[in-house]
Amino acid sequence: MPSVPADIGSGQKWGRWVTAVALAGGLLAPAAAASAQPLFAQPGSLPPSGELSTPGASLASPDGVPRSIAPPAPNPGARAPAARTGGAGIVPPALGGIAVSARFGRDGAPIPARLHWRVYADKPDQAGAFRLIKEETAPAPTFVLPPGGYIVHVALGFASAAKHVQVQTDTVREVFDLPAGGVRFEGRVGDTPIPAGQISFEIYAGSQFDGGDQKPIASDIPTGSIVLLPEGTYHVVSSYGDGNAVMRYDFRVQSGKLTDARINHRAAVITLKLVSEPGGEALANTAWSVLTPGGDVIKESIGAFPTVVLAEGEYVAIARNEGKVYNREFKVEPGFDREIELLAR
Repeated sequence: MPSVPADIGSGQKWGRWVTAVALAGGLLAPAAAASAQPLFAQPGSLPPSGELSTPGASLASPDGVPRSIAPPAPNPGARAPAARTGGAGIVPPALGGIAVSARFGRDGAPIPARLHWRVYADKPDQAGAFRLIKEETAPAPTFVLPPGGYIVHVALGFASAAKHVQVQTDTVREVFDLPAGGVRFEGRVGDTPIPAGQISFEIYAGSQFDGGDQKPIASDIPTGSIVLLPEGTYHVVSSYGDGNAVMRYDFRVQSGKLTDARINHRAAVITLKLVSEPGGEALANTAWSVLTPGGDVIKESIGAFPTVVLAEGEYVAIARNEGKVYNREFKVEPGFDREIELLAR
């Protein structure tokens, strides 16, 4: 799991060990198409689409062992003294403030929405947990806090950053750099969109050609969901159906941009039938296996009309019914959904 630079300032020990949950995502292969647009087409809004649930925040100790986060503490002081007005909000006497905002990188535009801010105690408690003190989803909030040290964490989807901030009896202003963007996937066979419930996507960090075993950053991503990620290169694994129609493509997330990626599957939906005569009724209680010419099993099922999504290529269907075995070779062509009949003779 990659860590997010704390960016607390040179010479301070916090920059060496404060980490936050931040996972990466984003070049497309020739069989896929991509286009980019501003991530926030209008201030404070994403383009129409569902958004993938974003991860929670966590902090790691100097040895890299994740620590749990305690529930939020109540606001300090049951009765606040008379307030004074600061440049970024109202800060009561004897308290301090942290005015925060975020931008798409050092030279990027301000981020107007979808931010999740959290403020933690800067030291773990006896149980090893960093106590969550406050959280906010406004784009540029001011946190009113007693003087002391705090860790401020901000997340934009899977992109995040953290800083250690020392609060006095005034308002501290901090700007967080989050070079991040979004990606949205759609699957097609030729010019025909694949129905949302029949295709899913997984995102992995880096190129598919980098090698090595990796865990996905995000899994079971439905069609049309926007995933917010740090800018960089990633690859997606697109699975159409429950057969072998799987495609892999590299893509890149650009800071402040939403990339629409359309992935083209060369596959078809095949329905299998065991019949006593051509065009006849399918025989029930039939056990099916679909194999490659080399003998690798792609799908096994039981029923009269099993369907399977198969990638372009040649296959062998095997049917077992009432102690007898039948088989047939067939070919799958992209976009040509059809029935394959086996004669029970």
